Amino acid sequence: MVKRREAFELAGKRVTAGTQLGIKLAAAKLYTDTQLDIHVEVFHGAKPGPTLLVCAAIHGDELNGIEICRRLLARVNPKNLTGTLIVVPIVNVFGFIQQSRYLPDRRDLNRCFPGSSKGALASRLANLFATQLLVHATHVIDLHTGAIHRDNLPQIRCDTNNETMLAMANAFGAPLIMHSKARSVSMRGYANQQGIPCILYEAGEALRFSELSIKSGLKGVLNVMRSLGMQKGRVSNKSASVSAIRSYWVRSESDGLVNMKLKLGQRVTKGYIIAHIVSPHGGDSVAIRAPTDGIIIGISNIPVTNEGEGMFHIAQFEGDEIEIANEQLDEFLNEYA
Repeated sequence: MVKRREAFELAGKRVTAGTQLGIKLAAAKLYTDTQLDIHVEVFHGAKPGPTLLVCAAIHGDELNGIEICRRLLARVNPKNLTGTLIVVPIVNVFGFIQQSRYLPDRRDLNRCFPGSSKGALASRLANLFATQLLVHATHVIDLHTGAIHRDNLPQIRCDTNNETMLAMANAFGAPLIMHSKARSVSMRGYANQQGIPCILYEAGEALRFSELSIKSGLKGVLNVMRSLGMQKGRVSNKSASVSAIRSYWVRSESDGLVNMKLKLGQRVTKGYIIAHIVSPHGGDSVAIRAPTDGIIIGISNIPVTNEGEGMFHIAQFEGDEIEIANEQLDEFLNEYA
């Protein structure tokens, strides 16, 4: 006789093997004494295996990840699941309500880990997430978008020197992998310190839905689950991801209006004009040129700028890898066109 898998326990609730349960973690209260909760969906598989934590909106205005989580919930059957899936669509409920990246005290929740049970609001929420959710995870996918008015090409950020994280990143299937060691006070950084591999998916812009970012993100999460043996089926990537060696921001050399010549995802060559800065009152323009070869992976969507502001985020590649990256990116964009 096969022994039934033990129940998963969270916040005093028990999730029996082969079932799904929504659990609310008491986060804090508004000034009106209204309780705010972090809503958690737990899928406890019939068979033992990894525990994958998928979370979004640790920055409250980053919405693509929320929709990825919502669609993910409809794609998982706990009876056919190996291991446990924990889904947290909205971590920063305060920021989500206010359509803000930050908490009411202007703190960035993703700069407050591991937090403290006796600290300020951000510290308490970080501590709640760390002690109630992160502690259960064997693997983590953290879903993000670009900041407000900044659009990011779908990409995975992780420490590519870590074999497990690199394997998760390759399975995910975003067109680019960016080597990025996390800040120690971020959720990803704290998870890595605890020996929990965590990859970060960046795609789209704050306060906007991007269907390309959402579809590729959902497919990526499911691919990681398959690679971990949590779901049946093969990892379905049409093309392999390419790792960039570094990235940098091209900054404005003057103040004025921005006439962009290239778009997100396009390849640039060294010296190529990527934008002109012009005065609203006429006169000569200032040409902004690409300092190196690369691919535009992030862009400012505001057509006005002050000197020194970031305009284009460009990724660089080793040798001929830029050719491969460009081809893979074309395939990726055609797949979701």
